[in-house]
Amino acid sequence: MREMSVAAARRAALASQGFGSGPSGSTPTRRTVQRVVDRIRVFQIDSVSVAVRAHYMPMFSRVGAYDRSLLDDAAWTDSRRRPRLLVEYWAHEAAFMPVSDWPLMRWRMHRYRNGRWRGGDEALTRNPRLVQDVLDVVAGNGASSAGDIESLLGTPRPGRKGPWWDYSDTKTVCEQLFSAGALAVSRRDGFIRRYDLAERVVPDEVRGVELDEPDAVRRLVANSVRALGVATEPDIRDYHRLSPVQSRTALRELVEEGTVDEVGVRGWEPTAYAPAGLVVPRRASTAALLCPFDPLIFFRDRTERLFGFRYRLEIYTPAHKRIHGYYVFPFLLDDALVARVDLKSDRPNATLMVRSAFAEPGRDTPRVASALAEQLRAMARWLGLERVQVESRGDLAPRLADEFRRATVDAR
Repeated sequence: MREMSVAAARRAALASQGFGSGPSGSTPTRRTVQRVVDRIRVFQIDSVSVAVRAHYMPMFSRVGAYDRSLLDDAAWTDSRRRPRLLVEYWAHEAAFMPVSDWPLMRWRMHRYRNGRWRGGDEALTRNPRLVQDVLDVVAGNGASSAGDIESLLGTPRPGRKGPWWDYSDTKTVCEQLFSAGALAVSRRDGFIRRYDLAERVVPDEVRGVELDEPDAVRRLVANSVRALGVATEPDIRDYHRLSPVQSRTALRELVEEGTVDEVGVRGWEPTAYAPAGLVVPRRASTAALLCPFDPLIFFRDRTERLFGFRYRLEIYTPAHKRIHGYYVFPFLLDDALVARVDLKSDRPNATLMVRSAFAEPGRDTPRVASALAEQLRAMARWLGLERVQVESRGDLAPRLADEFRRATVDAR
């Protein structure tokens, strides 16, 4: 069995996720998007837009400033010249995945044939025809939101039940049909899904691919291993939210056929896995802000094991109990997570707000502050914001604020 240090595993993970090469100097193109999609496989979608929508950020973290319409185009445009590259599904949580992965999720669609959550049966008890009615409306009218469908069917919508989930029966059925693969998301307007028949979103040559569950799961696991570089079975399992039985069986078979190698990482109790013949870079040279749902860090146990970095999202924590902030971006410098900043885009005032900034213990604070300031300026420019404002909370905040003050003086 191959053995390596945790530092080597980190470098392999970063290279496998597309970090380390930095911006090429050329303007990112659709081909750039395709390259990142092929590498990381999932772009998690989240409703929080306090800084920037989560699915836009991983591309920026890896290639630098790019036109966000490139990602929109990859997900929502479908033509002979520019075929759709991404499609939305439950590939991790709600996520964009390569269109070619649609057949790999058919077993999950079968399991979700009655919906991903409870409530579908109750909705159909109240209105047994609702599934067919929804399909008929979408077939006749094209991409439609749940609200559009409700209006066309004349179905009542209940009053709000709470701040998050207040699904009507129609919305519940739309989600059931989406989870089952009968409907797909043709586009989003804001954060509202526009459902269409799957056959009008996913190309025939993709939908026509038939794979049994074990074959599909093996391909998902192999893709996850390539995306992660060096990873334990729970890491690999989490990437596409598989069961332990699925991932363990697939890994055993992939090791037997020579596609995946077992690896011993010193200090890790469980066996790790890597693509056969993995080349580990000698060094990692990168600087990147990571959104909370970046594939590098979205499995928190792996983040702690790989980087020694305990990370928890505090959105749902009462404000007075938050340690680091509401929407905190870890900062990656070389092969380490060295700081964390709570970011907000103040769009009316064209300002990227740094509401708190904390350095990890033992880091070279002047170097961290300088590199972080550069990345914050780049992020602000990418988002069309004119300035960065650093508030006083956090041990790194004074040094970071000095970086921006010095830059202002130098510019004069």
